[in-house]
Amino acid sequence: MQSFKLVISLVVALVVAATAVPASAADLVARVDVSAQRMTVSYRGEVLHVWPVSTGRKGYRTPRGQWKPTRMHQRYFSRKYDNAPMPYSVFFTGGYAIHGTTKVKSLGRPASHGCVRLHTANAAAFYGMVQRIGRKNTRIVVTN
Repeated sequence: MQSFKLVISLVVALVVAATAVPASAADLVARVDVSAQRMTVSYRGEVLHVWPVSTGRKGYRTPRGQWKPTRMHQRYFSRKYDNAPMPYSVFFTGGYAIHGTTKVKSLGRPASHGCVRLHTANAAAFYGMVQRIGRKNTRIVVTN
């Protein structure tokens, strides 16, 4: 188990390093298109990544709008939904966050309680970019 955790840590570190952007830069934008179930990450107008996501399923809604990240947690567990893991959480309004998930088979269709779920490796990469660029230089935009 310990070696598995080490391998996962190394993979995450490599993904973050591969997607690193200069610390002095601004304008990191994550655009979540709820209709397409995709998140596009752009840096200074250049698209870096397009990832499948899961947003709010029937009965739950992912809020629409534009925000700067409010807080970040590398390891977080939902207080509202049975202590569910939310790795690499980037919170953007209230209790809503962009975060990793173990339910990768659901990516590409609505499946969450309202958060924006990503493959954990992609969530780690996005978390690393926000950490490097800074919350004040990052924008999260959620549209239909």
